[in-house]
Amino acid sequence: MAESGDRPPGQEESADFPYRDLYVYHLKGRLKPEPELSGIDFIGSWEEEGFTFLFFSRPSHRKVADFLSSQPLLTLLDEYHMSYDEWHGGKVAPFRSGRFFISPPWIKSDSRKQDLHIILDPGVVFGTGTHATTRDCLEALELACSSHNIESVLDLGTGTGLLALAAARLGCKYILAVDINLLAAKTTQRNIRLNQLDDKILAVQGRAEDFVDCHSDLVIANIHYDVVKNLLNSEGFLSKKWFVLSGLFRSQARDVAHKLSQYPAKIIKKWERDGIWHTFFCKMC
Repeated sequence: MAESGDRPPGQEESADFPYRDLYVYHLKGRLKPEPELSGIDFIGSWEEEGFTFLFFSRPSHRKVADFLSSQPLLTLLDEYHMSYDEWHGGKVAPFRSGRFFISPPWIKSDSRKQDLHIILDPGVVFGTGTHATTRDCLEALELACSSHNIESVLDLGTGTGLLALAAARLGCKYILAVDINLLAAKTTQRNIRLNQLDDKILAVQGRAEDFVDCHSDLVIANIHYDVVKNLLNSEGFLSKKWFVLSGLFRSQARDVAHKLSQYPAKIIKKWERDGIWHTFFCKMC
């Protein structure tokens, strides 16, 4: 962490800082269910495309080796030691996006009276809120909720739960946050508790395609393009009135726009960041 003199005025690091260092073990193969690795130093596991990452707050090579001795289908590929900020690609710090003021719980920050304050602990899950697509989704949420009566929201690929939390802060009453990764769902649940929004948001683990049929006024999908394509072909998606699609590269955005032109859908606004990332806010007519 930076020294106190490097922090902006009004921001003070507290004792709640989660991890100084991360020890990451990269495995080939997938775990089902999540491993029962004892000790407070085990943070959790992340699975993606046939690979698994185990996270610890202390060196755990022996513990991982013992675990793998009983898992013949898993192979240790590599291990990494890095700081918490290095894992997230930079310092996790408070920032503003539109009406939202987003801050980690371990930094005491002075929010303004008019701010919609969100406490966000990303843990080791990607999604601190600073990515271009996240900021565009936050702007799309503000636009949707300022001009339309949005009571229920379905956040597919919720990650750390930021967009679900933002929807609640904007006054939405019923929000379902879904992520295929168990660690993401657990991280979202922690952020729901930190913000005392248990009465408005439910976090679950599952495939986006399996939940798109759930009733909601608005669907947010800042998610892999392959999943977006599946959603666009589902009956549940066609029944929604409002939707935000993001995480799209230029060619993918063209394909999505073409697909939407075949539906009774209207693109209300679209965002393009750095010539790379694209986001759509749309209405089903």
